[in-house]
Amino acid sequence: MRRAAAALASLFASILASFALLAAPAAAQFAPQASDALAPEIASGLQPKPLVSARNWMAAAANPHATAAAADMLRRGGSAVDAAIAAQLVLGLVEPQSSGLGGGAFLVHWDAGEGRLTTLDGRETAPAAATPTLFQTEAGEPLAFMDAVVGGRSVGAPGTPRLLEAAHRRFGKLAWADLFAPAIRLAQQGFDVSPRLAAQIAADAQRLARDPAAAAYFLPGGEPLQQGRRLVNPAYAETLKALRDGGANAFYEGPIAADIVSAVRNAKNPGVLAADDLARYAVVEREAVCGAYRAYQVCGIGPPSSGGIAVAQILGMLEGTDLTALGPDSAKAWRLIGDASRLAFADRERYVADPAFVPQPTKGLLARDYLAERATLLAGERALAEAPAGSPKWSHALRFAPDPAIELPGTSHLSIVDGAGDVVSMTTTIEAGFGSRLMARGFLLNNELTDFSFRSHREGVPVANRVEPGKRPRSSMAPTIVLKDGRPVLSLGSPGGSQIIGYVAKTLIAHLDWGMDVGRAAALPNMLNRNGPFELETGPAADKLAGPLGALGFETRISDMTSGVQAIAISPDGLTGGVDPRREGLAVGE
Repeated sequence: MRRAAAALASLFASILASFALLAAPAAAQFAPQASDALAPEIASGLQPKPLVSARNWMAAAANPHATAAAADMLRRGGSAVDAAIAAQLVLGLVEPQSSGLGGGAFLVHWDAGEGRLTTLDGRETAPAAATPTLFQTEAGEPLAFMDAVVGGRSVGAPGTPRLLEAAHRRFGKLAWADLFAPAIRLAQQGFDVSPRLAAQIAADAQRLARDPAAAAYFLPGGEPLQQGRRLVNPAYAETLKALRDGGANAFYEGPIAADIVSAVRNAKNPGVLAADDLARYAVVEREAVCGAYRAYQVCGIGPPSSGGIAVAQILGMLEGTDLTALGPDSAKAWRLIGDASRLAFADRERYVADPAFVPQPTKGLLARDYLAERATLLAGERALAEAPAGSPKWSHALRFAPDPAIELPGTSHLSIVDGAGDVVSMTTTIEAGFGSRLMARGFLLNNELTDFSFRSHREGVPVANRVEPGKRPRSSMAPTIVLKDGRPVLSLGSPGGSQIIGYVAKTLIAHLDWGMDVGRAAALPNMLNRNGPFELETGPAADKLAGPLGALGFETRISDMTSGVQAIAISPDGLTGGVDPRREGLAVGE
């Protein structure tokens, strides 16, 4: 415990020093919460971090440095999007294993002036030279997963820089160049390596060592970076300056693009990304996916993400149950949640993929009569013997085979509300921790293509989420804004691979049905089902519920489950922010 306390003291001395570089008021605002911003032991006890309250604006991000950057923009009168951009640029530096310029993101935005939701798809795309056999052996069998991940084969055209620019053009208030100052300053002057980053580098050192650029940065002298080590990234600072001065084109064309392509094609496991793949990347505005739940509309991003649909389906199937009366300690409540999740995942695996390539029965999957029909399967007292996909209206997509493609949790989330009432919920990723383990120009490249199915067909039936040129792989990211009476009342999301769906659904149920504030809802033990074993987070709740759930017919699996919920509740009385105690997140507001 003394070592942990010393580590925390060192970490937050560093963070506060960095805040002083941004603005003196930022340090004063953050200092009172420093002792609560990271506690590695806290997840076992699931103690929520203190709730943060504010009247005017609030930012919650996965690292205190990123929250500080967002707060700096909001204090200047910047928009929620301005704050999100500044936070993302910092996250790519201080939490590079999770997101960054080399990855992609989904952004859900509420415009208070227009009373309108906008969703922007910055998901990565497959190269033009990609084929459905990209992740297969010569014999036509799927590659071992990590053999596909590490190296250039798994890298898709990044979407994050274009997304940030597109969002700023629509919703930004501050000058584009102003948003880069915090990240450039930190990259040049340095930041202290956090406990989480240090631990993840140590755990992944063998794979990081395969790329010379990644090894030089994360394993100087052949040894993993240690917690508290002062780390500078001049290459990232120069990349940020190029983006600041030249916009996103400076990333997708010219020397930066050339270095990305070179890193991918010259890797030990080379990929097929080309300069043209980067040059033609475009952000797509999509219709928000909204599902009714009691008095609320739960809104998120649609395909190619399955997150918005699956969360809305889970809640829609549960709408006729009295979860409030059952409460969070009830095995019956979790049986209902688990089986609803299984049914949602069955639909996800059969139907959801990039809508530019695969017809999507999105409206049918969310139709109230369809969900009511699916909910009848929950009427028993025991776990479903099996949870098959349903038959939503408009069955064109029934031609496709199911595909439980793997998604790893190298992701981050941020929630922001600005002084004008605009709201951002953005989930951002490079897929696995450290992505492809390839580094270019100071940032890591994604391994997003491994979110595709490694099989193109099953028993002669094509898989919807198979690899195709220019296609966006299916995701489970679920940035969410909840509306009541046509106004936002909640912004949230989480990292966690395909477990994101369960993390977000759990937090929503805890807040909307069980009356927990957003901090307690985020800290609630994670229990979810992806149409397989009932997954229970290590801790007292698992010890208490594993037996009863097993008696109801579930196979159970107990393991660590590192969610990273960032949530802001919005009411006439003000804003309240809650962050997941399992990670380094911090909320701040004024």
